Amino acid sequence: MESPSRKIIHIDMDAFYASVEQRDDPSLRGKPLAVGGGGPRGVVATASYEARKFGVRSAMPGARARRLCPDLLFVRPRFEVYRAVSAHVRAIFSRFTDIIQPLSLDEAYLDVTVNKMGLASATRIAEEIRRMIREETGLTASAGVSYNKLIAKLASDQNKPDGICVVRPEEGAAFIAKMPVRRIHGIGPVTAKRMQALGIETGADLRSRDLAFLQHHFGSAAHYYYGASRGLDDRPVHERQERKSVSVEDTFFDDLSSEEALIHEIDRIAENLWGRVERSGAYGRTVVLKVKFADFRIITRSKSFGSPVRSAELLAETGRVLLRAQLPLRMGARLLGLGVHNLDHEEQDGEAGEQLRLSL
Repeated sequence: MESPSRKIIHIDMDAFYASVEQRDDPSLRGKPLAVGGGGPRGVVATASYEARKFGVRSAMPGARARRLCPDLLFVRPRFEVYRAVSAHVRAIFSRFTDIIQPLSLDEAYLDVTVNKMGLASATRIAEEIRRMIREETGLTASAGVSYNKLIAKLASDQNKPDGICVVRPEEGAAFIAKMPVRRIHGIGPVTAKRMQALGIETGADLRSRDLAFLQHHFGSAAHYYYGASRGLDDRPVHERQERKSVSVEDTFFDDLSSEEALIHEIDRIAENLWGRVERSGAYGRTVVLKVKFADFRIITRSKSFGSPVRSAELLAETGRVLLRAQLPLRMGARLLGLGVHNLDHEEQDGEAGEQLRLSL
């Protein structure tokens, strides 16, 4: 169990790419804006808050975004600019601590339990960081301040944009209790639906189930759900993560050949994979499908994006696309696997990126 004295801040830049574009081009301010590709195969990397009012979201196909918001303006991403701004923001972080774990260009965890300024208040540090970001970059950031990574990340989303939320150790369990389970990191859309079918809608509902119940229904993920529902998370803030891929694979008792059975399994695998991705912060640009046939022959197929896959829906859909491209299979599949590769925690671009290439 984590020490109650740990002080963690999660900083999340507000609509980062879109905000940079609106900062640099005054004619875009106050208008619904999407950064990404607006063509038939384009994807929204991020959307301004004006666009989000129409339902435009990251990882959404550009064509759908235009249907939701006919006046939507598309701007091509300028990653070299975003990286430069991100480096400036990280330099601000480093004035306070060297224990920084970037998740992408636009967000990071900071452990400020012991900090360079000798400040006792993590809340004051978060406010100072937000002030410096605003004054030095012209952008806004939201912050979550708490005693572990899980709650700090959830808290940073509470008062967006340009807000701060502080959750103290004695408040953690109650904070999680009111949270819809679909918002708890590591619980993706498929698992949230399974939980809903079991009468689990909130963190409080999840906490009311014992570990044996959770293990029966959710297997190895049960321990994480059990702790999360109680506001517990002992993961440290890593200064750098060396992992280059995250994957999940399952071997079946009977070989699978029907499309329905295969798609069902790839959706389940994608859900488990997304839980690992979120818990580790190991977002990557390439989704890889692995199929082992009854004769033990193995094939892999991959799809790469311009920036890391940052939604469970995009991950699952990519898995389905890769699998359907192989149907009908030459023979039954004894194993399916899905992985996320090309992880680069120091230069990750964040949110969803426009597709650059497809290797099949």
